[in-house]
Amino acid sequence: MQANTLTLHALMLASLATVSVAHAASAPQITAGRTIFQNNCASCHTVDAKLSPLAGPGMFGVVGRKAAGVPGFGYSGALAKAGAAGLVWTREELDVFLLDPAKRVPGTTMPVGLPDQKMRTALIDYLASLQGTATAAAAPAAAAKPASAAKPADRAGAWDDTQPGKVFHIKPTDLAKPFATDSAGNSPRVQARPNGSIPSVMPGFEVSVFAQDADKPRVALRAPNGDVFLAATGAGEVKVLRSKNGDKADTAEVFATGLSRPYGMAFWPSGANPQYLYVANVNSVVRIPYRNGDLKARAQAEVVIPELSETSGGHTTRTLVFSKDDKTLLLSIGSATNVAADIGPKPPLPIAEWEKRHGFGAAWGVETDRATVMAFDPDGKNRRTYATGLRNCVGLLVYPATGDVMCNVNERDALGDNLPPDYLTRVKQGGFYGWPWYYIGDNEDPRLKGIRPDLKGKTITPDVLLQAHSAPLGMVVYHAPKGAKYAFPKEYEGEVFVALHGSWNRGVRTGYKVVRVFMKDGVPTGQYQDFMSGMVISDRDVWGRPAAVEVAADGALLVVDDAGGTVWRIVPKR
Repeated sequence: MQANTLTLHALMLASLATVSVAHAASAPQITAGRTIFQNNCASCHTVDAKLSPLAGPGMFGVVGRKAAGVPGFGYSGALAKAGAAGLVWTREELDVFLLDPAKRVPGTTMPVGLPDQKMRTALIDYLASLQGTATAAAAPAAAAKPASAAKPADRAGAWDDTQPGKVFHIKPTDLAKPFATDSAGNSPRVQARPNGSIPSVMPGFEVSVFAQDADKPRVALRAPNGDVFLAATGAGEVKVLRSKNGDKADTAEVFATGLSRPYGMAFWPSGANPQYLYVANVNSVVRIPYRNGDLKARAQAEVVIPELSETSGGHTTRTLVFSKDDKTLLLSIGSATNVAADIGPKPPLPIAEWEKRHGFGAAWGVETDRATVMAFDPDGKNRRTYATGLRNCVGLLVYPATGDVMCNVNERDALGDNLPPDYLTRVKQGGFYGWPWYYIGDNEDPRLKGIRPDLKGKTITPDVLLQAHSAPLGMVVYHAPKGAKYAFPKEYEGEVFVALHGSWNRGVRTGYKVVRVFMKDGVPTGQYQDFMSGMVISDRDVWGRPAAVEVAADGALLVVDDAGGTVWRIVPKR
């Protein structure tokens, strides 16, 4: 990202002051659309012609522009094909696309649509208003990157600095300075898997295709009988794979439909005979009656938690898990924005009262009850805050031997190629992990300098630091099921595998691999090791993005690639 969120907001306000409105939209309607853009789109898209594209192309002048029409941007193959076929972003086309992006352009990487017609209309009015010449506004001194500080990106931790077996140990004392490098908009261009290529894995292991799915599922969960459930987030479905011999999926069934961006899943109660499959939608949690071996939902989904947050947009990957005693449902809710730059310096209530209601260090405004792990009773009642300051906590799990809650966190963008590290950590009840004011302990974000000095010294430093912008998603504790035919060697028992989905905010690509996090007596050591890699072709092109990991009933490690629509199977060589 070439400008931080504060600068982006100033640029948008300046743009609005100089626009030529082609559509007869009122100023309040445009203002409402700007808010919708901020909450749903600004983490990926700019609205100024002078800013480089971010994870998504710039939106300045999008109404009337040909699809895939920003020069030099790495569009998905699906959108590039639509543009080549003549798709133009008229108001009508934008309305259809924003309603259901995957339906209008199958294969698009646009993560989420806007089902509300009024919201879509206001957003399109705002985008249509951006027809004048944007006027760049000066960034606040605390937020601006000193021009003399920019340095070329190095290749340490890059995709070509990766190989199975390599060990990394990033320490809090190793952190780069803010803005030590330019902040990049370097989205991957996903290509077809070349010539039947397969990932590289650790010596002594082999990899094969377990299943293919055109809907590109994102999360996997093993049922007690060995079936593998998949959250097909874009399709709004949960699927189930069944394998006779374990080497590949013989059947694939749609278990449940009509869901809203389903992501996290968990069976309850734990053990051999669960009664429900819980599913985290983008803004609700439902449960579906389940008996071991079901391939189809036996009844309609029951809404357990009707609303997770008052705001939409931003991070949409809700992960859920049950405590070791099955009495608490834990749910992660990622932030709405990058660094909460627009929420203001104070909550609507005195800080002590606000934190009593929302948790220590809790943010406010559009970030109310976001960047959190929340706790509920299994029936969805008794809502309370479990932990705060976790920008986007995904891959939530409970470590079996200790009962510790653990998750991966996707940290903030636009501070440079190597800052701040993403991380894996144990999540302590009542803990505060820094976001948005601090990162990796007491390091203050310069864009929010001086707003919460009272929190310094009270942030928890995470357990394992991962290369910045690796984007860790799903993770699993490796435990070979009883009688597993393909059990990993004993040194892998209790280790944690993490899927690194890959970077966009780094000049030199990183991630796109699966790593093994070393554990000792149930505690992360801080070290991790490349276990599977080889999905990157160049600094621009990739053919796969690991999104989730799960242990199969036969002991194999399954890796979900949501770019290639492939579930990979890794087993020890025999």
